Amino acid sequence: MVRETVARYRIDAQLDYEFAEPADVLLAMEVIDGGDQLLVEDLLTVDGSGPLTPVPGEESLGRRTWLQASGSFRAHYHAVVDVTRVPPDLDALGITPHSQLPALVVSYLFPSRYCESDRFEQFVAREFGDVQGGAKARAMADWIYDHVDYVSGSSDGTTTAGDSFIKRQGVCRDFAHMLIAFARAAGIPARMVSAYAWRLDPPDFHAVVELWLEGAWHLVDPSRLAPVDGLVRIAVGRDATDISFMTIFGAAEMIAQSVTIEQVDA
Repeated sequence: MVRETVARYRIDAQLDYEFAEPADVLLAMEVIDGGDQLLVEDLLTVDGSGPLTPVPGEESLGRRTWLQASGSFRAHYHAVVDVTRVPPDLDALGITPHSQLPALVVSYLFPSRYCESDRFEQFVAREFGDVQGGAKARAMADWIYDHVDYVSGSSDGTTTAGDSFIKRQGVCRDFAHMLIAFARAAGIPARMVSAYAWRLDPPDFHAVVELWLEGAWHLVDPSRLAPVDGLVRIAVGRDATDISFMTIFGAAEMIAQSVTIEQVDA
C-alpha cells in the first residue's frame, strides 16, 4: 500500500526588475488552494506598480494578478501550505476513453504552441505502441529522462518540444513540453504545471506535467529534479505560454530573482 504523504511547506519568492517604460504585467506566483494542497496563509506584496487586479487562473485554478509596473519593481510572495499527496503509480492507472473525458480536459489532447504533438504521433506509435495503460505514460517519461540531457541555458523562450527532441537537451520546461507532446500524441490529455519544488537545486520556479489517467490529474516530473510529494502547484495550462510566473507586455531588466521552499513543522 502506498502511504499518503502530508507535509507543510513555507515558500518565499521575490522578483526584482527595472522598467525603463511603463508596462502591463501578469503575475502568477500565488499557490493554488484546493485539492491535495491547502493554503494555511499567503500574501503577495508589490512595490513599483499601479493597482493590483486579481483574476482567476486557467480553469479557475489559482489566481493571477494584473498590474502596471514602472521604474524599480519588486514583488514578494509568502505562503505556508499543507500538501497531502500520494505519489502516483502510473502503471496501475488506465487511460480514460476519449468519450468519457470531461469538457475541460478535451483541449489538453490537442497540439499547442510549444507542444507539437501531431509531429510525434508516428514516433510515439512506433516506440510505445506495445505498452498499454498508464505504463505507456511512465515509459514515455522514462524515455525522456534517459535520452535528454538537462543542460542549463540550452533553450530559450522560442524552444519547442520538437526542438528539444532534436537537440536531446533542455531544462525543466523542455522536459515537460516533450512529455506533454508525447502524451497527447498517444491520446492522453496532458497539461503543464508551474510549481514551487522542495529540494530543487538550485531553487527556482519549476515546470512539471499533469496527465489525465483514470479520471483524474496525476503529477509527473520528467526531469526527476524534485519529489512529486514536494511540489506545490501554482498554475496550469496548455504549455509555458499559460503558466509563466511573470508575463511582461513590454520590456524590463531582471535585477534579481529568488525562490525558497522549506519543509516546516505543522
